Amino acid sequence: MLTEHTYKPFDEELESMRARVLEMGGLVEEQMHNAMTALMEGNQALAQQVLENEAQVNALEASSDQACTNIIALRCPTAGDLRMVLTILRSITDLERIGDEAVKIARYALSTQVADRVFIPRHTEIRYLSELATRMLRQALNAFARIEVAGIPDLARQDIQVDEEYHLIVRHLITYMMEDPRTISACIDLLFVAKAIERVGDHAKNIAEYVVYMVTGADVRHVTLEQLEHEVQKG
Repeated sequence: MLTEHTYKPFDEELESMRARVLEMGGLVEEQMHNAMTALMEGNQALAQQVLENEAQVNALEASSDQACTNIIALRCPTAGDLRMVLTILRSITDLERIGDEAVKIARYALSTQVADRVFIPRHTEIRYLSELATRMLRQALNAFARIEVAGIPDLARQDIQVDEEYHLIVRHLITYMMEDPRTISACIDLLFVAKAIERVGDHAKNIAEYVVYMVTGADVRHVTLEQLEHEVQKG
């Protein structure tokens, strides 16, 4: 908690909202894991489960959004409290979008025929990209839970690595399509999957930047890595 209030129910409301964000974060991380497992293993039942769990992600976003609105209307938070509420509002939007990316991957897993799975040249790289992005999400959620910004510059560097890995996969898949047109369909599917994973990394970075704002008051959404490190050191 950034501040402690004499009116204890306010503290309880803020903590309840923070807990809801972490619950939602854990759910979307599980959604990503299940979607990737479904894709790699051809587990259509698991892919279907991801689609069914989307409603739970959406419900958590809606209830968290309403809770934040109520606090703003009833408590009129200021300073650090207001920054926390705004961080929660922004973070749940990014978490919901990560959930959407997991659903996209699950849909590709459902639509991919068993015969297409003979083509696996870039699956190792796709899995590695997913592990990088999921690690970023976990670190961003840990920073939010601990109200700690020290590790966020490292997370920003990981986002650069995710982008580089994504572009490498794109180049390799384009080469496969040029050399063997029979791989075009499978390659296009994997291109969309890789893009979905890359977006997960972007959303995780967004959440981390909101945490910096919550703790320091600095808006670091459009700054260089050097400027981000400077703001974190100041905080």
